[in-house]
Amino acid sequence: MSTETSAPYLLVVANFCLIGALPRIFFKRGRLNGRWFLTASPFALAAGGVVAAWLGIVHPWIGGARGEALALVGVGLSAASIHLIGFTMGANRIPLSLWHQDDDAPAQIVTWGPYARVRHPFYASFLAAFAAAVCVAPGVATLGAAVLGAVALSVTARREERRLRASPLGATYTRYAARTGRFLPSVGAGR
Repeated sequence: MSTETSAPYLLVVANFCLIGALPRIFFKRGRLNGRWFLTASPFALAAGGVVAAWLGIVHPWIGGARGEALALVGVGLSAASIHLIGFTMGANRIPLSLWHQDDDAPAQIVTWGPYARVRHPFYASFLAAFAAAVCVAPGVATLGAAVLGAVALSVTARREERRLRASPLGATYTRYAARTGRFLPSVGAGR
């Protein structure tokens, strides 16, 4: 396999490696409970699907010129995901909690940087990584992982938002949520 054909696979795998490293390099230490592993499992499935396609163990559903064009879209999505992860890390003055930490009350509402546009920019970057995996290695594993990942992140985001609304920061969060999208910027929302 040539370097040119390996590059999209390598970039997407590196993207998932960065995501996998976040609990060690950015997030506050927490318990890796069952819900955390359930939410994290689609990431491993997506990365595994990309590696399996890269190694020729499975063959992508779309090949030829259309497959190459789709892989270029995947490269752009993966680059955007990596950029958004870095931008989001830089916007946080304190590390965030890992997913599903029941005993960790929110300390602040971040509304600057990428949070000025979306409420969950980390999750938005993760969704872009899933989309990149589907584009670079379209198949059952990557598509299934993307669907499972989107569901898991949506459930997690809703749960976090309920906790924020019930916290002492609830009124501030409700106003913030009214003007920003969950994973994508709101169109026509008042600023």
